[in-house]
Amino acid sequence: MTQKRELAVVTGASSGIGFELARLLAERGFDLVVNSADETRLRPAAEKIGRETGADVRAVPADLRDYGEAERFVEAVLATGRPVAVAALNAGVGRGGAFLDTELEDEFEIVDLNVRSTVHLAKRLLRSMAAAGEGRMLITSSIASTMPGSFQAVYNASKSFLQSFSQALQNELKDTPLTVTALMPGPTDTDFFRRAGMDDTKVGRGEKDDPAQVAEQGLDALFSGKDKVVAGSLKTKAQGLADKVLPDSLKAEGHRRMAEPGSGDR
Repeated sequence: MTQKRELAVVTGASSGIGFELARLLAERGFDLVVNSADETRLRPAAEKIGRETGADVRAVPADLRDYGEAERFVEAVLATGRPVAVAALNAGVGRGGAFLDTELEDEFEIVDLNVRSTVHLAKRLLRSMAAAGEGRMLITSSIASTMPGSFQAVYNASKSFLQSFSQALQNELKDTPLTVTALMPGPTDTDFFRRAGMDDTKVGRGEKDDPAQVAEQGLDALFSGKDKVVAGSLKTKAQGLADKVLPDSLKAEGHRRMAEPGSGDR
């Protein structure tokens, strides 16, 4: 990898918001180490970004749900011998459905990827940044973090964890050269809803935000040193404002109408 450009790390980079974060960081002058569990999609995505931007892009496939795989990914990043200027911890997964009906292993997958792996990578990469004397971290939370997730109970809870986690780190690090920013997208045009089994829901079939717009707003907030940003369309930003004042009971009921299985047919 060249030494002229700073180094950025992006997880969940094979598609969607993660791909756009990686692409935009490359356009902004960064070399990349990118990750996804899906090697068949990650390598072509990395090659495309490198070809179109001139950046050196290293693909490191790893299943971050697994402790050993997450460690292997971190070691691959550190083995570059270069300080990490930006880390975008974006990998995540969801599962729709009633909590009594979903499989326990699916719920654990959400916790292991969304929560556990983010804490793992944040611990290792922020310590590396602190040793280097600077660094920026973007954690993909969600507007879902602001509301009880009826029919997405564990997913929304995982994003609430990430929101609280990122804001706590931002406060701890406020007198250091390190910053942490929470990226809070709304429904976005990615594979998320298909993979979560939510194609028959109102939110799954509804209008969605552009992942490139979400990623650009997230990076703008990151480089401005903001603690968080609700990213996407004006509709999403309005939802973010409303969620600050609505009671949880109303937000839970509203989420039910959007995420209940079969709601897209009603």
